[in-house]
Amino acid sequence: MIDGMYATGQGLMGGIWPATVWPVLWVLIKIVAVLAPLMGCVAYLTLWERKAIGFTQVRLGPNRIGPFGLLQPIADALKLLTKEIIIPTAASKGLFVLGPIMTIMPALAAWAVIPFGPDVALANVNAGLLFIMAITSLEVYGVIIAGWASNSKYAFLGAMRASAQMVSYEIAMGFCLVVVLMVSGSLNMTDIVMSQGSGMAASRGLTFLSWNWLPLLPIFVVYFISSLAETNRHPFDVVEGESEIVAGHMVEYSGMSFAMFFLAEYANMILVSVLCVLLFLGGWLSPIDHAFFNWIPGWIWLGLKTFVVVTIFLWVRSTFPRFRYDQIMRLGWKIFIPVTLVWLVVVGAWMQTSYNIWK
Repeated sequence: MIDGMYATGQGLMGGIWPATVWPVLWVLIKIVAVLAPLMGCVAYLTLWERKAIGFTQVRLGPNRIGPFGLLQPIADALKLLTKEIIIPTAASKGLFVLGPIMTIMPALAAWAVIPFGPDVALANVNAGLLFIMAITSLEVYGVIIAGWASNSKYAFLGAMRASAQMVSYEIAMGFCLVVVLMVSGSLNMTDIVMSQGSGMAASRGLTFLSWNWLPLLPIFVVYFISSLAETNRHPFDVVEGESEIVAGHMVEYSGMSFAMFFLAEYANMILVSVLCVLLFLGGWLSPIDHAFFNWIPGWIWLGLKTFVVVTIFLWVRSTFPRFRYDQIMRLGWKIFIPVTLVWLVVVGAWMQTSYNIWK
């Protein structure tokens, strides 16, 4: 009887493990494999930013902790983890804690459909681009919740300014993504990249000339500048204008809850940069169809291109002065949205002619 019960138990476990436990465990392993390097990149992007800006300003940047200052992000993380998180007495405590989480969550969740190679993604869904547009639009709720829950006029004013700016440039970015969708004929991120590897230039080995950046150059420029505004990066960082409203919606936060807003900012920088590479710069495709370039794995090409785009973000910060808020809103509503709408019509008409290069 005992042997029969043991055999039955073994049979149930043998059926449950492959059907239920292992698929969930495998998904968790893949999530950790994506998020662990991503968080490392986010931490060391702060160091690279300080080093890059220091280079442009003819100074050294962090160089005290570890060789060449390489342990500086770890020291900063330990410092922030040990600081006290102070919640204002009049704040709405639940929403106050939820704000930073709602800000960083979309920047991490969007990586579920980011491909690192042909069909190499956590979820290679057909509506990947739609998923990214939907999940990243939730970030603005974290900003609004943080400003409102702080019960501070400074924080609330900063949240209103930040949310208005983010919504404004989301519209222009959305039209940019629609144009890419039109020429690619798919919402699948892998299909969008693979569609850039064909054409007259690609057949002659000059793959980089077949990427979307060239025929969609105005859309590419609008997307990049809108990415700066969407992530509240300089010169669009009036949300944190020290001379105006100090730290904006983050003014009442401290410790790790304060740091989560900055982690979200850098995670968003990496996300919009990798999207820029996937949509306009050929993703993991090598720039030239040659044996010397083709032996390099696709994920390395993707990483190198993303690094270049992120570095341009930092270069812009050390180059341009901060815009006034009215200039920022005018650029988004009166220039970028009309430009993307006009180019949407131009590309649509172009695709109906015999000169369609996206067939």
